[in-house]
Amino acid sequence: MTEFDLLIQDCLVLLPDFSILPDAAIGIKDSRIALLESVTADSGSYTAREIIDGSGKLAMPGFIDAHTHAAQQLLRGSVVDELPMVWTRILVPFESNLAPEDVYRGALLFCVENLKAGTTTFADAGGPFMEMVARAALETGMRGLITRSTMDCGQDIPDKMKESTQVAIRNCEHLYKDWNGAGDGRIRIGFGLRQAMTSTPALMEAVAARSRELNTSVHIHLAEHMAEVAHCLTQYKMRPAEWFEHFGLLGPNLIAAHCVRLSDKEILLLAERGANPVHCPHSNLGNHGFSKTPLMLALGMNIALGTDGVSATRLNLFEPMRLLKFAMQARHGVDINDPLALPAQEVYHMATQGGAKAVMQEKEIGRLEVGMKADILLLDIERPHLTPTAHLPKTIVTAAGPDDVSDVIVDGKLLIHNHEFLNLDEDRIRYDAGQAMLDVGRRANFSFESFI
Repeated sequence: MTEFDLLIQDCLVLLPDFSILPDAAIGIKDSRIALLESVTADSGSYTAREIIDGSGKLAMPGFIDAHTHAAQQLLRGSVVDELPMVWTRILVPFESNLAPEDVYRGALLFCVENLKAGTTTFADAGGPFMEMVARAALETGMRGLITRSTMDCGQDIPDKMKESTQVAIRNCEHLYKDWNGAGDGRIRIGFGLRQAMTSTPALMEAVAARSRELNTSVHIHLAEHMAEVAHCLTQYKMRPAEWFEHFGLLGPNLIAAHCVRLSDKEILLLAERGANPVHCPHSNLGNHGFSKTPLMLALGMNIALGTDGVSATRLNLFEPMRLLKFAMQARHGVDINDPLALPAQEVYHMATQGGAKAVMQEKEIGRLEVGMKADILLLDIERPHLTPTAHLPKTIVTAAGPDDVSDVIVDGKLLIHNHEFLNLDEDRIRYDAGQAMLDVGRRANFSFESFI
């Protein structure tokens, strides 16, 4: 008889096809799911070093935030109701005044908030001192795909935030060498380009070439706003996706955040190359408009979801799932009487399997199956906003939230049980992040207040 490291008993399981497996047992051994089946009278008994009572709980794969910025955890409340351009007035002064310890303290809080919301993997598009983000993910138990956000030009970018192409690539390589594969593979390192407006052709060529040699990802901001489109048309006589394609950057290893200002021709190009759009509905709808998600789905594109960081919202994927679903309904479905502009199953797929494919780990995470990594959240469904229900998976998409997450497992290790961290001092982490926020605010001449 196999003795499991961890056993979840008597739970429901949300399967990859959006169906429910009842009366289930999930056995975890050596960081992977070794057993997943409905328990019957003939099933026999199981033994484990640790057992979780899953009655009244729904087991789901951990969510994957495919576009975020951990360092911006200290910007919460700073960009709401602010006039454009937030990038030049707030984000640039903020990032240029961060110290390594600030990034580390903010990243710890970032990981705490994510884990409590059932997000077990994140793809960070970059910022300063990304080794500190990797350190925080390693210490808290999260899974992360982390990049350095390289910039070698841009008239609104201070010199200390820019690097030459050679220095940018060398620093990316150092991060890769020091951190890729850390934490038994939980930490992976990719390459990043902040955006077309801050990247010279030399940098884009170098990132494309080196990422191919290392077989790793490239994380970019693509077609986020009209200024980017205008820049590419003015400078290169190409639209943003066409400009990235010029350097061979469009491919299955590309994480393309936002993608709200793409032409139909650009979407076809992305689809042909197998690139991965990541929608961030909170930031997209607040600033830059609606995505053409139904067209992307019709073309068979893999789409993921992201939060774009915490500066204007919470870190969880429950709310973005709902927001994107109803935004697409309002934009693309209402006028033609189509309630399926973005079905619940599709948006759930984006937050799980879509994210897994975007971070190049679809064979490891994103669904609950035997052999997959044990990245699992348990949702307390015995709540008046979730049950009774005629269709539990659809209700999860439209009504569940981070406060319903009771238990979180990453890489087979139980990190949260009954809403409490087992090995982290959440209050201390929150306090230290508040002190870091005040320190950054003083250096950047911001009138930050920290309510800690």
